[in-house]
Amino acid sequence: MEIKMPYEVETAISSLEEKGFEAYIVGGCVRDCIMGKTPADWDITTSALPEEIESVFKDYKTILTGAKHGTVTVIINSFHLEITTFRTDGSYSDSRHPDYVLFTKSLKEDLARRDFTMNALAYNPKTGIVDYFGGISDIENMIIRCVGDSDTRFSEDALRIMRAIRFASVLSFTIEEKTRLSIHKNAFLLDNIAKERIAIEFNKLLLGDYVEKILHEYKDIIAIFIPEILPCFDFDQRNFHHHLDVWRHIVLAVASSPKLIYVRLAMLFHDIAKPSCLRFDSRGIGHFSGHQQKGAEIAETVLKRLKYDNATIKIVTFLVRYHDTPLPADKIEIKKWLMKYQKTLVQLLYEVKIADNLSKNRNFPARLVEAKEGRAILRKIIKNDECFSLSQLDIKGDDLIKVGFPKNPEIGDILDRLLLAVIEEKCENKKQELLKLAKEMR
Repeated sequence: MEIKMPYEVETAISSLEEKGFEAYIVGGCVRDCIMGKTPADWDITTSALPEEIESVFKDYKTILTGAKHGTVTVIINSFHLEITTFRTDGSYSDSRHPDYVLFTKSLKEDLARRDFTMNALAYNPKTGIVDYFGGISDIENMIIRCVGDSDTRFSEDALRIMRAIRFASVLSFTIEEKTRLSIHKNAFLLDNIAKERIAIEFNKLLLGDYVEKILHEYKDIIAIFIPEILPCFDFDQRNFHHHLDVWRHIVLAVASSPKLIYVRLAMLFHDIAKPSCLRFDSRGIGHFSGHQQKGAEIAETVLKRLKYDNATIKIVTFLVRYHDTPLPADKIEIKKWLMKYQKTLVQLLYEVKIADNLSKNRNFPARLVEAKEGRAILRKIIKNDECFSLSQLDIKGDDLIKVGFPKNPEIGDILDRLLLAVIEEKCENKKQELLKLAKEMR
């Protein structure tokens, strides 16, 4: 198989070879090319030592990205290439980084330290694909398999556990049996991994096409860093609107939502507080009063623990807090929401409501129908640029001052009342009409 590489990558490989060194593209970029995908990054491995890499590329800007571990970044035509010396890794006392590395002249030894067979591939235009561990076969058969002993690979770097289930979610690959058992066995090692690193992999997992399957099969892994989900497992909702237990409902809601990280995180947390809020009515039917607010509080706690940024926390907690709040499919009511909250938040909230109802008992479709109708009305409001914010109002504070209104906080109150009048269709959004109404409000 011939792989077409960017000019800058070819230049780097040929430059190293001209000086007598071996050089290959390696890892995910080779895997992606085999799968017919365009790589996001192109990494190179070489027999050249870090100082030799610098010498070869003395006419280019170089950065000692991780010289201790053999990595030098070379910039060719603004193209950043990470070039790493063939190496073997020492012990991993922190379950994440090798305590030391040893450089080697053996490509096979370098590939043997990598995580999965599908990533233990190298390519050079002269030699073609180098595959010592059956990576091509595993790609063809859609299998994720550790290179060598699974327990060893995961004890070296526990983040590989998250990478394995993330790849399974994104690629729809099956995790090979020994690797799967090792993932469950070594899940506790994730406690040694920086939370922000886990969050990065978790986001990618949530956005995968096969997230539903992975959240079911590896819920014990997720519970390592989000133990708050444990009460949701097999929790009967005892309510005719729900045909699934809480966790299965959550997982289906995640999978039923668009691939937007705010929405998928919100679906993960939207019903997380239900087990602690269950109360029964006189007929023995379960109800969950207050689960929205408590769920938002849990979401905030978890997202802060996982080092999510403040903007994400704010948006996700909003969506969880209001996911079950009635929002009629009525133009005026929707505009009032738009007046109070940011347009993007209301748009996301409708996606949350639809995903939530898609994962409920389909024998009771009224709420799903209402949510879809509301979303259609919202889109029409936005498309037609209908007025729902002060910035769209055809009158400003200066206009009121010019006709004699005093410059004081009263103007802001009047503008708010004028906007509400336009939203409620009691007044047209035209300056003269608004001025007339403003005078009547004094």
